Amino acid sequence: MSTAENAPPKAPLPAPAPAPTAPPRPAHRDANVLRWLAAYTISLIGDSIYFVALGWSAQKVAGPTEVGLVMAAGALPRALLMLGGGVAADRFGLRRIVLGSDAVRCVLILAVAAGVAVTAPAVWLLVALALAFGVVDALFVPAVGALPPRITSPDQLARVTGMRTLSMRVSQIAGPPLGGLAMGVGGASAAFAAAGLLFALSLPLLLAVRLRPLGAAAEASDVRGDATGDTAPAPASASAPGVRDTPDPAPGSAWQDLLGGLRYIRGHRLIGPLIAVTAISELGLTGTLNVGMLLLNGERGWGPSGYGWIISGFGAGATVGAVLLTVTGRLPRAGLTMTGTLLAGCAGAAAIALVPTLPYAVALAAAVGLAMGICGTLANALVQTAADPAYLGRVTSVVMLTTVGLAPLSYPVVGAAIGVWGVAPVFIGCGVFGSVGVGVALVSGAVRSAELAR
Repeated sequence: MSTAENAPPKAPLPAPAPAPTAPPRPAHRDANVLRWLAAYTISLIGDSIYFVALGWSAQKVAGPTEVGLVMAAGALPRALLMLGGGVAADRFGLRRIVLGSDAVRCVLILAVAAGVAVTAPAVWLLVALALAFGVVDALFVPAVGALPPRITSPDQLARVTGMRTLSMRVSQIAGPPLGGLAMGVGGASAAFAAAGLLFALSLPLLLAVRLRPLGAAAEASDVRGDATGDTAPAPASASAPGVRDTPDPAPGSAWQDLLGGLRYIRGHRLIGPLIAVTAISELGLTGTLNVGMLLLNGERGWGPSGYGWIISGFGAGATVGAVLLTVTGRLPRAGLTMTGTLLAGCAGAAAIALVPTLPYAVALAAAVGLAMGICGTLANALVQTAADPAYLGRVTSVVMLTTVGLAPLSYPVVGAAIGVWGVAPVFIGCGVFGSVGVGVALVSGAVRSAELAR
């Protein structure tokens, strides 16, 4: 027998070490995220120009009552259909809904621009435009708001949310002056055309945005769900290998999808309480910081410039908060930080009515803006981090409904209350009401322990 036959078997060679993977690219350096951000910013500026054109066109051909009707016409279908827009985004895919609704907005506005170029805008035309735009917006807003978890990794969501807030601030600063400039140069037709062209410019950018496969996003969501105590299983279609960017239409009806989404939100240990906190704080503070601030300014005699300084202070503070999240990408103990900044914002909003001079009011408004900017950004990032990708559209639509649809309902209530009790008691009462959201957050163990992905 040979020596080779008596030799012990050789040990298997160790497997080669896996090649090191490159760290994920920060969102502010990710070309895919920047394309989405550019498209979102351009679209928001177009929105601002559209509202300027709509308001000034109505003011030229109608009285105050009709102007109010025109400006409010779009809000009603947007609020009523927002939840349906979330269902559509989940059933037919975010990309289809975003691109389709943005294209419809573009064609609609350009058609009206052509119409008012040859004839004076009639009230009925402006009301019809506002209604149609509100319907399409109810599709576009939830879908475009649900995109961040599909274009970046979970650890970058807070940074993307901060970038999104910055985008909104830029549009609020740049949109109205551009709309006024277009109105001055070419009238309503030029302003509507500028808005339509901006919507057209956002389309190729949105088309170039790449979405993460639902399977990868669902696996990340499963991990986040375990961390937050949510044990609901992900849909099988979301975790299957090789899934498409758009899900197959669900076998149930749209109404069943809507109810399923609401049940998902109600049963989620983190998302349900966070949306409740957002709704309570918006109802308590939005009317105070809009209608109430106007009436406070009139009572103190600070004039239009004083009101402008206060609003600018709030906007500057909110912008600083968004920049902080954009730069750092993550704050530790996110749930408790969100709760603390909400408490600070409620206390500051209540105290604005008690300060004696305009500089103190501006400084306090800046502090409130900073606190609420951090609070809102963290709340949005936590919701989108925890949401199952199959429910992203419906979750986003409910979040947007609490801010865009329900919060303005407090405007007439705040105005009427100030007429009866005065400014200071109503400001304090609204601050106390908003701080109920702090109690809801503290009662929820999932919110207290919530963390952003590393």
